[in-house]
Amino acid sequence: MVAAERRTFPRVRDEGLALKLNSGDFDTVTHTLDISASGIYCKIDKEIPIMSKVRLKLMVPDPSKSVRELDVDGVVVREHPVIIDGVIRHYDAAIFFDNLSVKNREMIQAYIASKGKGE
Repeated sequence: MVAAERRTFPRVRDEGLALKLNSGDFDTVTHTLDISASGIYCKIDKEIPIMSKVRLKLMVPDPSKSVRELDVDGVVVREHPVIIDGVIRHYDAAIFFDNLSVKNREMIQAYIASKGKGE
């Protein structure tokens, strides 16, 4: 039996969106692994505890081929270390968008639609 999809918004694998993440005492520049209108999955170089509030600057291309910088609040909902050869190389983190504006959600949805059908 296949589990039903629980996502409200489709996601797309996309390693090309740059983002800056701030969690208070920690700043990093990284990129997405996937994105939906409800959150992102990304690599970070430091562990951030589950339920930590973060601030994101997400660079999203718009239809005019320019790039929009979206300021987004988020919450870390999943995080795990990526271990290679017995050493933690980075952490993969799922971040849920918190209080995303309608305008920003529409911009993200338009970007996802331009990439094709979500997964």
